[in-house]
Amino acid sequence: MIFSRPRAGFARILTASALLASLVFLSGCETSPATGESFFTGGLTKDKEAALGAQEHEKILQQFGGSYDDPELAQYITSLGNLLVKTSETPDDKFTFTVLDSPVVNAFALPGGYVYLTRGLLALADDEAEIAGVTAHEIGHVTARHASQRYGRAVGTSILAAGVGILLGSQEAAAAANQVGAMALQSYSRDQEFQADLLGVRYLSRGGFEPEGMADFLTKLQADSRLSARIAGNPDAADEFNIMQTHPRTADRIQRAIAQAGERPVANPIVGRDVYLSKIDGMTYGDGPNQGFTRGREFLHPELRFAFEVPLKYRIINRPDRVIAQHPDSSIIVFRQGSKPANVSLSEYLTQGFGAKLPLKNVEQIEVNGMDAVTAQARVKGQQGEHDWRLTTIQYDEKTLYNFLFITRPEATGAQALGLKRTTYSFRKLSAEEAGQLKPKRLRIYTVRAGDTAEKLAERFPFEDFKLARFATLNGLDPKQPLKAGQKVKIIVQ
Repeated sequence: MIFSRPRAGFARILTASALLASLVFLSGCETSPATGESFFTGGLTKDKEAALGAQEHEKILQQFGGSYDDPELAQYITSLGNLLVKTSETPDDKFTFTVLDSPVVNAFALPGGYVYLTRGLLALADDEAEIAGVTAHEIGHVTARHASQRYGRAVGTSILAAGVGILLGSQEAAAAANQVGAMALQSYSRDQEFQADLLGVRYLSRGGFEPEGMADFLTKLQADSRLSARIAGNPDAADEFNIMQTHPRTADRIQRAIAQAGERPVANPIVGRDVYLSKIDGMTYGDGPNQGFTRGREFLHPELRFAFEVPLKYRIINRPDRVIAQHPDSSIIVFRQGSKPANVSLSEYLTQGFGAKLPLKNVEQIEVNGMDAVTAQARVKGQQGEHDWRLTTIQYDEKTLYNFLFITRPEATGAQALGLKRTTYSFRKLSAEEAGQLKPKRLRIYTVRAGDTAEKLAERFPFEDFKLARFATLNGLDPKQPLKAGQKVKIIVQ
């Protein structure tokens, strides 16, 4: 009895909110020519999609290190992409295909026909059919307008939240609903991934490619993800690496898409292995000069002209805006560039900028290889418990600072302290000659000779660990499988 009246009132609120949402839904509903489905776009028309894609394009280039500087490869990928677009339900739509200068294995698409493939992904593929499969899948996301559907659902959540918030007089309730909706819409659903596979199969078949290549390449992606997890020392987290994190697909699901698509078998399907391998021969592998290089435990940046070394057992992760190094005991190093106004001292920068709002103590002026620096420490309480933080700022030149943040659990601080101190004092400037000698790794196409084995070729790889596994994964081979004279394989050279 006590809850009967509030329950009825809440029902009226939900009814009113639902009516508001349905009215907006009817005014913003469109039909996808690729799938025939009607969906709520939230007012995101195709023209607005194009404008949004163009706006976000520059941000993507900045985030991923820009486009890869190889006009011939760029034209090749664009031609392949446009061929597939011509087989779609929207053959006259404008698409922009970009090879990103990133070693991360990934592919994705933005509204308005912006499709991205990283050079890390291109290195893993073995032929044109495999890259066509990835590209066709991403085109499918665009032609099905999955981004607009996600946007529409986000707007729908906002409308319902706003309606409830207005009727209840609760801005907090509306804000909470918005946050939940945003978190739920961060990646494509499994249904959307399957739909993109269906459309990809359709475009591949019409373009003269065998769609089975999609499943074959997915197997390679999964192998690469498992290897990345092993290299990181976390083999149980394979799904957290590369494209598998945002594309929850399986080979079985692709086979189901092929069967459901009902396309006729392709006579004399395009494979294009030789032409594809010729396009990626000489491509940068791993980090490029503008991103800095990892050489064992040392990180060196030839363009910014600095280097430093991390302690034993730390794994270096190079990101566009920072360098991270992780230890198995959860200790972490974060390194990034900074800047300060000319009238602010290093100590003021550390305490009022870099370390603002932290309970800093033991602020100390030091010198690192002829450069002024300042360091301080703090014990910070967070959701993961207490951690010891050590902040160090180094004045590289008049305009440029570099910041180290060392985070350790209190029980590990003592054991880590000396190694982390050595990392601070390892920071140094590179001479022009030393910087000029730093070159990226390159992917090369090698023709197997009599007597060559996977073990022998892998031993040449310029890595300290997992050499055979890297060779096998890069080439999609069983490491125990004998190589044949005349066979073309990918190798990595320094």
